[in-house]
Amino acid sequence: MPNKTIYVSDDDLPLFQRAQEIAGGKLSTAIATALRRYVEVEEGRQQGFEDVVVRVGPGLGRKQRFSGMLLAEMEQSGNEREETYRVYRTRTEKFVVHHERSEAHVNTGPNAEKYRTGWRAWVGDWSADQSWTRIPADSSLRIADDLDALREIIPTGLYELVLDAIDQPTIEDLDI
Repeated sequence: MPNKTIYVSDDDLPLFQRAQEIAGGKLSTAIATALRRYVEVEEGRQQGFEDVVVRVGPGLGRKQRFSGMLLAEMEQSGNEREETYRVYRTRTEKFVVHHERSEAHVNTGPNAEKYRTGWRAWVGDWSADQSWTRIPADSSLRIADDLDALREIIPTGLYELVLDAIDQPTIEDLDI
């Protein structure tokens, strides 16, 4: 096995020692793992991909990270909540859909259906007999292996935007 000499500054020595401890005493394992991740990220960046970190789950949820390129985004709003869809293409040619839904306040009282028709229905109805339910914000992450699977999980208008985006070059070098 070939040997490589790495010169480490005194300031960085504690970092290398800690990496060696985490890697079970093998500094070469820690360095190889870090270099693998570095090469993966930099090669992706050169191809137009970037690290994407999204929140998934109810409320603040948990964070998930992947390497992707944003293809299209769509926001929809209704009487009770807003929704945002973002579609990414990954380096493995899969599609990732991040779907965020805002917090909602839903009328569950006797005139609930009337309130879902828009704000004009509220005018003049100052009944004390009202009840509301709060639905917390949430978000999800879904993965589609191909365009056919993607079509099933996103709105039609967004799917058309994705089709337009995938026909464009990932990076276009301009000679200017």
